[in-house]
Amino acid sequence: MKILVIDIGGSNVKVRVNNGEERRKIPSGNFMNPSLMVAEVKRYTEDWEFEVISIGFPGVVKNGKIASEPVNLGGGWRGFDFESAFGKPVKILNDAAMQALGSYDKGTLLFLGLGTGLGSALVSEGHVVPMELAHLSYKKGVFEDYVGKRGFKKLGLVKWNKHVNYVVRRFDKAFNPDEIVLGGGNSKHLSKVPEKCRLGNNHMAFEGGLKMWNGKN
Repeated sequence: MKILVIDIGGSNVKVRVNNGEERRKIPSGNFMNPSLMVAEVKRYTEDWEFEVISIGFPGVVKNGKIASEPVNLGGGWRGFDFESAFGKPVKILNDAAMQALGSYDKGTLLFLGLGTGLGSALVSEGHVVPMELAHLSYKKGVFEDYVGKRGFKKLGLVKWNKHVNYVVRRFDKAFNPDEIVLGGGNSKHLSKVPEKCRLGNNHMAFEGGLKMWNGKN
């Protein structure tokens, strides 16, 4: 089965298909709505063949449906009919959950995505539990304000690293996972990988997208 994986982010929409083709990036931002995303994905992948689609979405997904509007994109996502728009079968999962699924091996894994915001998901004994830890209160705002892209730009490298380490320790105590995977584009700025953690790889989102159709989630 040829599967197109779409990883929707606040800065880029990344697409890849499991036929050896390269990954392609589509610029994203607060202008990106679902109709534009579908049109751009079709344009960027017009020379690719695929039968089904996996979508990683940066927001709440319940029972395979988008349940709330994203924070860092445009509007119109909730209730959008992707299958009709693409004309192919579509499965949707929270983007952090998709990368967590791709990173998972055994036991209990906590995934924290240090990107535009703060993605989060737990995988326990193969079962994926998407979470929205980013918007829980923290200091004078929420976690995302300190360890997301805005926090990185405002605080600078040293202070940002301190907040990331504190947040990791806090979530480790709360969820007691066997391991913590730190993914997202800003994970490369960590001065030291915290204890019990390993760095993720954005390519794991692709692996998670494949597992969505291979019956392993």
